[in-house]
Amino acid sequence: MNTAQTPDRSANLTGKVAIVTGSSSGIGRAIAERLARDGATVVVHYHVNADKARQVAEGIQSGGGTAQVRQADMSRVADARRLVRETVKDLGRLDILVNNAGRFLPRPLLETTEEDFDAILALNAKGPYFAMQEAALALSDGGRIVNISSALTHLKFPGATAHLGSKAALEQFGKGLAQELAPRGITVNTVLPGFTDTGVLTEPYRRMGAQMSPTQRLGHPSDIADVVAFLVSEQARWLTGQVIQAGGGVVM
Repeated sequence: MNTAQTPDRSANLTGKVAIVTGSSSGIGRAIAERLARDGATVVVHYHVNADKARQVAEGIQSGGGTAQVRQADMSRVADARRLVRETVKDLGRLDILVNNAGRFLPRPLLETTEEDFDAILALNAKGPYFAMQEAALALSDGGRIVNISSALTHLKFPGATAHLGSKAALEQFGKGLAQELAPRGITVNTVLPGFTDTGVLTEPYRRMGAQMSPTQRLGHPSDIADVVAFLVSEQARWLTGQVIQAGGGVVM
């Protein structure tokens, strides 16, 4: 992906600060790069791969954008809170939070251990919940929260019961919080990517995803990033509490 592009100042994110969790690769990286092109100062978050995160930030900077790199374990409430607090302390504000960090750990119910369950729920639901709680205290009026869930929550998909529950919880969190923050003009929406070519899909899933979509192709991370870019823009001010399927027409 070519990140060396002049920021699109017409997109009205100039002067805004965005945190994109899990943005050292895949969909998160595409979102961070897109928001930076639209003028936002972007916090590129990572858990363990500092080198990849730095590469993303350097690519943004070489293209004329502004980015910082920050580490946090989003399965830990203290880290989720710290990520938000340190961003506000250093950059003076927060306008956008994109909860993208997550983990797909397929486990049938009968094979799921308590440790599996706790790990999945902590990263996919608990961490984002408390990141939103912290962000709600810091977000500027008119701010934006976007949660990244999964199209699998709306498909008949076996063998990932805890994962589906964790992502479905994230969708419900967004609906509830949208009502709470609406008086401040803050919108909260959830995007459900379909089968997306992030480099981790196995061949059977790649074939399945392409066959299920009328476009006959997998999604690209940039497809999801474009949806998120719209949701955080002023043009999406009248959309909140929505669950948006971004799967290229896959029937849910």
